[in-house]
Order: sequence, then C-alpha cells, then structure tokens
Amino acid sequence: MAVTRNTVLVFAGVDPSGGAGIAADILAIAAQGAHALPVITALTVQDNDRVYGVEPVAPDLLRRQAQALIDKMAIHAIKIGIPGSAANARVIAELVAQLRQRQPGLPVVLDPVLASGHGDMLSRDDAVQALSPLLPVTTVLVPNGPEALGLSGQAAVAEQAAFLRAQGCAHVLVTGGHGEDDVVVNRWFARDGMCRAWTWPRLPGEFHGSGCTLAAAIAARLAQGQAIEYALDGAQAYCHAALAGAYAVAAGQFMPQRLNDLQEK
Repeated sequence: MAVTRNTVLVFAGVDPSGGAGIAADILAIAAQGAHALPVITALTVQDNDRVYGVEPVAPDLLRRQAQALIDKMAIHAIKIGIPGSAANARVIAELVAQLRQRQPGLPVVLDPVLASGHGDMLSRDDAVQALSPLLPVTTVLVPNGPEALGLSGQAAVAEQAAFLRAQGCAHVLVTGGHGEDDVVVNRWFARDGMCRAWTWPRLPGEFHGSGCTLAAAIAARLAQGQAIEYALDGAQAYCHAALAGAYAVAAGQFMPQRLNDLQEK
C-alpha cells in the first residue's frame, strides 16, 4: 500500500522565476509532509524583483481545474494566493462554500498579496476589491504590515486585525518583515484579541516569496490536523529557516531554501 498524504488545494499564480506563487507553494507544502493540488489563477511576467504583466486565467477554466480535483480527491485545507481578478476571487469563494457543505471546518489560509515587494500590481482589478469575496471564507489571513494597512485602512496593528476579523477572518497573523528593527515581530489575533506574538532575528537581504512560503506551510500543517497555534508556530520556524538558507539566482531578492533536507547544507 502506498503512503497517503493529506492534500492542500492551492489557488495561485505562476511565477517564471520559481521563487513565489505556485512554485513556492508546492515546495513549502511538500516540506511539511502534505501534497499540493495546484490550481493556476494567473500567468505572470516577472523575475525575482519585478512584475511586468499579469494575465488572469478565465474564471470558467479556473473552476474546471478545481472541480476536477474536488470531484476525485479529499481536500484537507485550502491555500489562496493571488486570484488574478475579482471574478476569479468570486469563483474561489464559491468553491470554498461548496467544499464546506460537506466539510464545515475546512481550513482556508489566505496570503493577501496586494503587490510585489517592488510595488508592482498583481491583479487586473483593484487588489483590495478583488480580495473582498475571500475574506469571509478565510480561516487564517496572513498579511504583512503594508497589506494589513491597505486592506483595513487602520494604522495600529490591533485595529487592523479587528477590522479584518470583522470581515469574517477567524484568525489574523500580521507579519513584521517590512519593519526596520533588529527583530521581526509576528502578531496573531483571534476572537479575543492578540493571542500571541513571535519574535525572530531579522535576516539580511530581501526575499522573494516569503509570504507564499509562510502561508503555504500554515495550510499544510492545518491539513494534517495541527491545532492553530502549533501550525502557526511550526510554519514560522520553517519559514525562518528557509530564509536563513536562502540562495541567489541573480542580483536582487534571494530565493528561500524551502527543501528541508537542504536547509542545513
């Protein structure tokens, strides 16, 4: 008998540099011991620093990709990256609702990417509006500081999290990688306010696909039945190790080393 792995249904775009999007998700999920089911939302023209173009997949094709998997396989968690368009976001929300009819507690992790690290847009539509259908179906939202500000319009982290939770997100993990302090502080907010904060040494350089890596690792751990705090804790430790072992393929942002067996080599 072959070993069975739990699955994560992934909605994300294609990054030709191999550093972010679906490529990052597949590696990060595999490194946690789960299996990614990749559904492509958009094709992009980008390198490890800049995004030059985004071509969303047609909503009907997006639905057909996912439906073929849903009809055949057990889905244990969902990870969402860029939807590519508002229409695609609505389709993804409908698919989540469909799955939750038979799996009410199915975890959904959303990496709310508003722009690349350089500020290039990653959606044909207004990015905030494109994400709005997904917030009510999200179990864990993982915004960085600028994303939390852009989605909420609030300045304080606690107010950002409160606003986003009011949109329907059960848990919000606001990451601090865009700060300038010597440590990165990631803050987890749930129903009763902030539950826990993690601090990590700030690593030198900039990284391509760090948010994808963290969100995908959280989804993979939830897919395997880990409690939320353990999933958040383990995924952050994994992501920090991936960034600490990052490598270069060109000038600019580094690529996280997402393969566990290579992180210490």
